[in-house]
Amino acid sequence: MKPREIERLQAQPQELAVVLHLDPDLFWFQGHFDVQPLLPGVAQLDWVMHYAITLLAPGFRFHSIQNVKFQAPLLPETTVTLTLSWLAEKQLLSFSYQRHEGELRHTASSGKIRLCQ
Repeated sequence: MKPREIERLQAQPQELAVVLHLDPDLFWFQGHFDVQPLLPGVAQLDWVMHYAITLLAPGFRFHSIQNVKFQAPLLPETTVTLTLSWLAEKQLLSFSYQRHEGELRHTASSGKIRLCQ
């Protein structure tokens, strides 16, 4: 189940920013965790790959994770911006999730994924 997309910005073919709202009824929040639900890292990576292979790198698929950092939890009712950057010559996808707190943005997670054909 994908999050609710609020806005999509693609100024250049190799860069994409998607503003997403994390509805509390998302499948990913169920049972993860009872006291305070949070978005699992596997869901974040699933969404990265969805947008990457759909909009930036069609015909490519996952190869390996170069690095990933989960710095802050993504909670229900949060708005986030997923930013993707595709370096075709290196077959390297960079991503970051920025949490919205009013006008401020804070990095929640980031990383690099190698893709292949």
